[in-house]
Amino acid sequence: MSSMDKLRTLSFDQNYFNGSVPEWLDSWSNLTVLSLKNNRLNGEVPSAVARITTLIELVLSHNFLTGKMPDLSKLSTLQLLDLRENSLDSTLPPLPKGLVNVFLSKNSFSGQLPNCLEDERIVEISGNCFSTDARDQHSASFCKGVSKGERRSRMREIALLAGIVVVVIIILLVGLMFFYKRHRTQHALVRHIAPKVKQDDRPISPDLLASTKILSEVENQSSPSYRVFTLPELKEATKNFDQSTFLGQGSFGKVYKGRLENGSFVAIRSLTLYRKCSIQNLKMRIDLLSKLRHPHLVALLGHCIDDGTQDDSTVRRLYLVQQFVPNGSFRSHLSEKVLKWPERLAVVIGAAKAIHFLHTGVIPPSLSNRLTTNSILIDEHGIAQLSDYGMSLIADETEKTDDDVHNFGFILLESLVGPIASSKGEAFLLNEMTSFSSQDGRRRIVEPIVLATSSQESLSIVISITNKCISDGSSGWPSFEDVLWNLQYAAQVQATADADPDSASHQSFG
Repeated sequence: MSSMDKLRTLSFDQNYFNGSVPEWLDSWSNLTVLSLKNNRLNGEVPSAVARITTLIELVLSHNFLTGKMPDLSKLSTLQLLDLRENSLDSTLPPLPKGLVNVFLSKNSFSGQLPNCLEDERIVEISGNCFSTDARDQHSASFCKGVSKGERRSRMREIALLAGIVVVVIIILLVGLMFFYKRHRTQHALVRHIAPKVKQDDRPISPDLLASTKILSEVENQSSPSYRVFTLPELKEATKNFDQSTFLGQGSFGKVYKGRLENGSFVAIRSLTLYRKCSIQNLKMRIDLLSKLRHPHLVALLGHCIDDGTQDDSTVRRLYLVQQFVPNGSFRSHLSEKVLKWPERLAVVIGAAKAIHFLHTGVIPPSLSNRLTTNSILIDEHGIAQLSDYGMSLIADETEKTDDDVHNFGFILLESLVGPIASSKGEAFLLNEMTSFSSQDGRRRIVEPIVLATSSQESLSIVISITNKCISDGSSGWPSFEDVLWNLQYAAQVQATADADPDSASHQSFG
């Protein structure tokens, strides 16, 4: 940590990090920007933050922080303080006089505003309980008139009442549905009723069905529209799946390049599935998958189910139409041996963000994604896009989070040693991992362009997390949150080293 004393900016915004704010942040004595907004951090803000006397910007907004803020008066260079949308309470601590922008809205602060905030500054305090004439303040009792025990008791009462209301509504809805179905049965001669589909022997789980609402929030992101394709459309787009349109064999089925009637290019994945579930059940699974949207996921644009042309009645053909990513896979770029270390870091961080989202951002989570460097694609802007995700949900396979962690470890290893060394097999790579412990060993196995464009510390961070991911026994494997945090930390270290070539952390192995 001592070699990081030149770090200026630390930004881990818009992730899913939880837990408390680390106590060791004051180890960076030259930090000027600390931004952890839009995470799931909880607990109190540690006093260590108040000891980073070089801070200019402190941004902790949109988390779940509670309790009392530490005394910030010694942060004489602090100009921006953003604590919006937490659950911080009590009175404000002493603040430095140099503050220019202060954002405190939607907390539970009370008492008088410090004098330093009454000058002409940009101050946002709505949704608190300050003793001021400003509008949009709650009464004092809202923030501290009720003890914590009483507040918890009241919240339990409210939750119980809400639960009772929900149960009553569900009972009423079930009753209405029963009445409606009975009414339809009695008037079958008047209205046409489609024949019932045979009951599925292996229905989709209640948890999976209940997740539709949660996933719909993801769907609200800006994304291409989704539709159902016909088989003739896909045959036309691929010249009847001609070999000239064949892109390769993925972890799940063959992939073809297609051109739709509107001129746009798509990737069409052909999968053969055993009939473990009914067509309605399969459509439900596809619907859940179609709602997954993330900047680092290849978008699913549509599907086609061919359920009647197979000679074998135990299988069906499924075609998934995905966004076409033009610049090839991460493995193909690694094979060219031109990607510098910061570029490789950017790719694996993008892929890690997508996987972390699949594990924690949706319910049910999408696990066991059969990760390889071939399943990470690079778009025209150099951005990583993960394909082959969620196929275990479609294929109804058993899923384990550890599978993705372990497989991603080999992706990290391939980004260090290249695909040629990686092709020698898992046993060879595991044996070679011991070489990373010495500089001579690293020079022998790590690709020269990586050694020439990386700092020792950044490379060491990635080697360490790679070792943990591919170690024997899943008990020692890190969570994917830890993997993502370490990769982003390595990128911060590398950026700092690149900005200051004379620093100790910039010393490379080249």
